[in-house]
Amino acid sequence: CATKAAFAAILADGTVVTWGNAQDGGDSTRIHDQLRKVQQIRATNSAFAAILADGAVVTWGSRHGGGDSIAVQNQLREVQHIC
Repeated sequence: CATKAAFAAILADGTVVTWGNAQDGGDSTRIHDQLRKVQQIRATNSAFAAILADGAVVTWGSRHGGGDSIAVQNQLREVQHIC
């Protein structure tokens, strides 16, 4: 999965590795501990969203590109798919 300048890979153990431009999601250090049991990742031009095994969603990258989901975080439960 990729933004315009970063990549994200889900490893066999469900953790995530990111690289590339930090502002476009290449640096997931801030939320690294939350990226466990990742099932799926989607990307915009500058942000990523990961669905975890329990249906929770973790976002990172550009705030303007969707990387900040704090305003709707309590609604992002039991998510099955992100378009």
